[in-house]
Amino acid sequence: MNAKTQSLFKVIFMSQGKVYEIYSREISEGGLFGFLEVEEMVFGENTSLVVDPSEEKLKTEFSGVLRSYIPLHNIIRIDEVVKRGVSKISKVEGDNVTRFPSPIYTPTSNG
Repeated sequence: MNAKTQSLFKVIFMSQGKVYEIYSREISEGGLFGFLEVEEMVFGENTSLVVDPSEEKLKTEFSGVLRSYIPLHNIIRIDEVVKRGVSKISKVEGDNVTRFPSPIYTPTSNG
C-alpha cells in the first residue's frame, strides 16, 4: 500500500464460542505477552438506510474501547485488505474452525 493509504486489517478470532470478524487500522504484538493488540477499529457509517444488526451489535460492544487485547490462541486469521467488508459475529458451525490447545503458555509452580 502506498504512503497515502492507511493499512486496513481484517481480524478473525474466537471469543465465548463465537467467531468475530472486525476491521482495524492498527494491530501489533502489544505489551502483554500472548496477546494481539487491536486499535482503531473501523465500522460502517450510520448514513445508510440499511443497517446490519450484526455490525451494530459489534459497534455497541466495542464503543468506547480504545484498544482491545485478544489472546493469540483465539486468533483464526489476519488479512491486510484493500477495503472494509461487514464486521460480524457468527456462530461456530461444523468442523471448519479448530482452536489451538489452550493455554499456550503454562507457568510452572515451584513447590
